Amino acid sequence: MNITFRQLRLFLALAETGSVSAAAKVMHVTQPTASMQLREVTQAVGLPLYEVVSRRVYLTEAGQALARTARAIASEWDGFEQRVSGAKGLTSGRLKVAVVSTAKYFIPRLLGSFCKLHPQIDISLEILNRDHVITRLRSNLDDLYVMSRPPEDLLLEDQILMPNPLVVIASAGHKLAAKKRVNMAQLQGERLLLREKGSGTRMATDAHLRQLGFVPTAVLELGSNEAIKESVEGQLGVSILSRHALGAHHDGLAVLDVQGFPIQSHWHLVWPKGKQLSPIAEVFRGHLVGEVKGWLGAR
Repeated sequence: MNITFRQLRLFLALAETGSVSAAAKVMHVTQPTASMQLREVTQAVGLPLYEVVSRRVYLTEAGQALARTARAIASEWDGFEQRVSGAKGLTSGRLKVAVVSTAKYFIPRLLGSFCKLHPQIDISLEILNRDHVITRLRSNLDDLYVMSRPPEDLLLEDQILMPNPLVVIASAGHKLAAKKRVNMAQLQGERLLLREKGSGTRMATDAHLRQLGFVPTAVLELGSNEAIKESVEGQLGVSILSRHALGAHHDGLAVLDVQGFPIQSHWHLVWPKGKQLSPIAEVFRGHLVGEVKGWLGAR
């Protein structure tokens, strides 16, 4: 039976996501390539491994057995990589980090300072939406993960990194921009621009608005912080975003002083419970925590 390790990783991603297209995204290949690779795996095993019903993938008994085997092999390989990294110290090795899209506004700076201290370490940084980060987390594809709302159905080691306040923003010329205090009733007639459902920002926003009993008059969903900021600046409406997404300079935008805001959220550094971090990942975790403490102390 001739199946490559990468094909096993792909099949494991298929088992975790239930979708060929989602598995392809996780493995950074095109859907036709993923489909071809999965056909080769099926041919090598000689038994049907999955079936597609209403666009959802369901594993057969043989497929479930292969998924269990793939998980065991992936776990053994990760353990081998950790032992090799430990033997080498920090003279070489690879660090794999997956973060949600909003974390791109601060994680690269933290990685940059780490790279200066350890230039010999190869870094892989995946910046994805929350669903895809969780898919990678379920498949244990990376060393560490950064997100604002870790999944509740997974056993995780969870370290809070720093606050992630969610603020109400409007265009700099908006009628409410100069007001000292804005109540929710004053936002009732505004179109609310929100991140897509499933994002950590959207989940926190929906929960907070329900708690306040606020129902927006109109909602426009957009799939990125940049699209939302451009739309708000273009006066399409107001929005609720992470303060980190605004960056240091946001001349065309104003943070509104709205009663009940900011939403108090946090950034979390997580990894599967029971997973032994590689020496490189442990050093990076310590670096991350130390750098964040320096940032917060400087404010």
